[in-house]
Order: sequence, then structure tokens, then C-alpha cells
Amino acid sequence: MSVARNTFTPDQTAMLGRVYANGSVEGETTEQKEARASRIIANYMAGITDERELIELSRRPLGR
Repeated sequence: MSVARNTFTPDQTAMLGRVYANGSVEGETTEQKEARASRIIANYMAGITDERELIELSRRPLGR
């Protein structure tokens, strides 16, 4: 069974959920939470798979 590029396995989804939960910042607005979630996914899809690194990078704006 092949997995489409824009879907995640249950293990990947669980890991991304942990990164999101562990990277939360006190006082974040809903907009800031959504932006952080987007950064997590973008960094993961760019090839970063280490949970600690994803947490750290999720707290920074995406570089362009």
C-alpha cells in the first residue's frame, strides 16, 4: 500500500501531535497556535524528523 505525499501515517500523526503539545507557549493566541502547527508540518515535510528539533523550530518564524 502506498501513502500519498500529503497524508501521514498514524505514527507520524502521533509524533506531530507530541511536537505540537510539547512546543506550546504560554499565552499563545489561536492564530499563533495555528501558525506554530503550520511551521511544524512545513519543517517535517522539509525533512526534519527529530522531535526536539521540530519543537525548537516551531517556536521560530519560518525562514524565507
